[in-house]
Amino acid sequence: MLLSQIRTETGTAVVARDGTEAAIVEGATSTYALACEAIETGRGIAQVIAAHGLGAAVDLVGLAAEGRLMLPIHHPDPGHMHLTGTGLTHLGSAATRDAMHTEATPETMTDSMKMFRMGVEGGRPEVGGIGAQPEWFYKGTGHSAVGPGDPLVSPGFAEDGGEEPEIAGIYLIGPDGQPARVGWALANEFSDHVTERVNYLWLAHSKLRPASFGPEILVGALPDDIRGTSRIRRDGAVIWEKPFLAGEANMSHSFANLEHHHFKYDIFRQPGDLHLHMFGTATLSFGDGIRTQSGDVFEIEAAPFGLPLLNPLAQAPDRGMARVTSL
Repeated sequence: MLLSQIRTETGTAVVARDGTEAAIVEGATSTYALACEAIETGRGIAQVIAAHGLGAAVDLVGLAAEGRLMLPIHHPDPGHMHLTGTGLTHLGSAATRDAMHTEATPETMTDSMKMFRMGVEGGRPEVGGIGAQPEWFYKGTGHSAVGPGDPLVSPGFAEDGGEEPEIAGIYLIGPDGQPARVGWALANEFSDHVTERVNYLWLAHSKLRPASFGPEILVGALPDDIRGTSRIRRDGAVIWEKPFLAGEANMSHSFANLEHHHFKYDIFRQPGDLHLHMFGTATLSFGDGIRTQSGDVFEIEAAPFGLPLLNPLAQAPDRGMARVTSL
């Protein structure tokens, strides 16, 4: 089952679909509300939707063309949504990262390669075990979440604005502090790779950027082997295109291990909070020497996730030095 949210004349509606048939979920004000109901009643979200029933059929492709697709889930208070991620989790990701760091030489193993090897050697423990910690980063609150079709805005001080095609897990924290996975979605973990390349200790700075996800949430099991495509269009023409691999068959860490190392922190187990956690990639246009520019359109697609995720790139003006006033 795939879930999405659309703008209506009166607010928001939730759309569910299996295959090509998409319809409004009766009485559903938001995906977040459905997830809360699932936790409160001890049912799966698919069971909750079945109990609500489906109403009018909709044309998702047409709605996307009209710009009516929203984030597939959002928190009523954006400050209670967290956008986070892990890197160096995919087989091949270390080579891409290593090539970005100017200090890397064939004779020297970089910290990126060391982190990657830790994952290869200890990122997939036995069921119930705890494995190696991954690289982890914070992107922001729900204020940083950008809907499908909306622009990813690079700040005026940024050196680069580049795509990262990823799979994200979506989680709601229950009243008892227990994380519950709502589902999975395509994500564009938008980053500043030029800043990161200067020094890997600037990774935290490079990740404080918006991110997009959706348009649909995959409810249920995630395929082990996911084959997708990431591309960039400029003035309507494809200037770069490359396949990307996702799913545990292509990763050095298990999802359970990555989830543990995020939710082991009490601050990320606050009841009612929503989490979008992105699981990394090995495919970047920046690694192929592409320099993006305002107006480029990022397009990420993979068959299990329904509609592709499209976002244009925009550039914010440089506001100069950030000044602080005294009270």
